[in-house]
Amino acid sequence: MDEATLWSKRRKIEALHAGTTSDGEREAARLVAERIRARLAAQRTEWRDIVMSYSLPDPWRRKLFVALRRRYGLTPYRERGQRTSTVLVLAPRKFHNKTLWPEYLALSDELEKHLADLTDRVIREAIHADVSEFEEGEPKGLPEPGP
Repeated sequence: MDEATLWSKRRKIEALHAGTTSDGEREAARLVAERIRARLAAQRTEWRDIVMSYSLPDPWRRKLFVALRRRYGLTPYRERGQRTSTVLVLAPRKFHNKTLWPEYLALSDELEKHLADLTDRVIREAIHADVSEFEEGEPKGLPEPGP
């Protein structure tokens, strides 16, 4: 998967979670983000904000999660003494459950696929062409151990 494909999938995922089918270039992405921010503002008038705690030990997923929160005007934080994998976010529960977390999961899956493809390509081109998984069991063709 190349970067253009990843960005295209990202726009489609955002459009899905914003409740729109618009899939243009930069302007459509901006409009989608605005629509999600408007949804958050509307939900904040109906429901109170709560603190949701997320444990994200993988640094790539954590960066994605934090960036997504910031994009929609939410400030991720952690309290003093908490692990670096902990991310706290203040927003209505409905927004967490119906919009941000599902969008994060979909984007995270795409990022994981992209990073796996990139890793395979780098290893194949720079180290060894065989990037397949190894077989289970005893290796074949090894010499017998001597005394």
